[in-house]
Parts: sequence; C-alpha cells; structure tokens
Amino acid sequence: MPFSTKISRCTEKSGRRTLLGVIMGRLEGKVIVLSAAAQGIGRATAIAFAKEGATVIATDIHAAKLKELEEYSGIQTRVLDVTKKEEIENLAKEIEKIDVLVNIAGFVHHGTILDCSEADWDFTMNLNVRSMYLMVKAFLPKMLAQKSGNIINMSSVASSIKGVVNRCVYSTSKAAVIGLTKSVAADFIDRGIRCNCVCPGTVDTPSLRERIQARPNPEQALKDFLDRQKTGRMATAEEVAHLCVYLASDESSYVTGGEHIIDGGWSL
Repeated sequence: MPFSTKISRCTEKSGRRTLLGVIMGRLEGKVIVLSAAAQGIGRATAIAFAKEGATVIATDIHAAKLKELEEYSGIQTRVLDVTKKEEIENLAKEIEKIDVLVNIAGFVHHGTILDCSEADWDFTMNLNVRSMYLMVKAFLPKMLAQKSGNIINMSSVASSIKGVVNRCVYSTSKAAVIGLTKSVAADFIDRGIRCNCVCPGTVDTPSLRERIQARPNPEQALKDFLDRQKTGRMATAEEVAHLCVYLASDESSYVTGGEHIIDGGWSL
C-alpha cells in the first residue's frame, strides 16, 4: 500500500507560514525518508522532523523499536534493510513525492587496520557507504523529476576531518560519505538538488553505550570517551537532530556540498 504523502495547503503571512492563522512548522508539507530511525540519532531526528510538520517515512531493520515511533503524529514506519537493493527500490516505487532523503544507517568498527579483517572491511563499507549509494540512486530520479530535492548524509569527524585511534575502516567509510556528498552536490546543483553531510563527534546513543559495555573495562572506556571531549560532555542525539532540521528546511536553501561539524570542538 502506497504511503500517504498528502500535503496541507498553507499561505504566507507577515513572512511566516500559517494555516488558518496557526503558525506552521519549519518542515510543514515536506515528505522525508529517513534510515536508521529506530534509536539514537535517527529516532531523535525523525521525531524532530515530525514536530516541525513533516511527513516522515521512518525506516529501520528493527521492527519492534521502529513501531514505537508511530505514536508520533506525522511518522509512518517501514522495515527496510538499506543494504538490500530490491527493498530500497520497492520502497522508492511506493513513494510518489520526496523532498528530503536522510541517510543515517551506519556501523562503528573498533580497531586499527591490523584489527580489521576483510569481512569487517566489507561489512562496514557495505553498510556505511554502499547503502547511501543505493538510497540516493533510488530516490534521486524522483527529485530530478520534481526539479527539487534535498539529501542529508550522516558522516563523522572521524573521517577526512580528523584522525581517530582505533577507527580505521569506520573513518575510511565516513570520509567516503563526504566524497559522495560533494560529488552529488556538484553534479546536480543546477537541477534543484542540494546534498550535505552531518559530521558529529561523540554522541551519547544506545549504540555507543553498547560499545562501551562491550569493552574489557567499560568504566575506563566511558572515561576515555569523556576525557577527549573539550566541552566535558558528549553530544545528545537531539542536538544532532536540530542540525538536521536546519539542513532539511528551506532556511538552508543556499547550503549545499558541505560537511557540517557538530562535535563540541573535538576536531579543533
């Protein structure tokens, strides 16, 4: 069954968008497809988008956690494995209109190049880079037909921006995301398409807590994460979501091809 992407009519009044006298959200009328929405940055971003009036099609492989998002008005959910080309193409066929594509799905491998097996390398590059290639390739034609579209990719300061210990394949993959972002932005800037990437530092998410608990000394691992934060704390998922709202909105209409750092000064 196709997703509902009915758009409310709005007017401009005193420079602010209104509907029957009610001030509208910054993303009102926009249809947004988002990956990795079940928890962490993806979940916070899906909720932030919905609160700003967007119709959000939230996807993830974790059906139970994803289902929880349906309590928020404006969010529809779909179980999707972003490493599967056929699943992505089927979803793209069901969606008539898309304004913003947000690629968040990713995996953090711990270790140097000597700790990274070929299987680790292939898995990370498949999930962190190839999935974005598949998503963009499936949805970009719809944006080109509309003569407008906005793509936001999740990268990291652990990339071409900053060398980070024990993040070899992860940093490599996130550097590739920056390259992909700039390539898409340059190729389609004259056809109404914008493409940016978000580069967080350390974000306090369930996946980070799981990785900390998996270390031989979780207490020391947490201390190590905090010690490298110049602000004395990690970012929250909601803080990253606020940046995504800006990039998804028309407020950033002159912004494309950029890597937008949100790391509390870690990369300085």
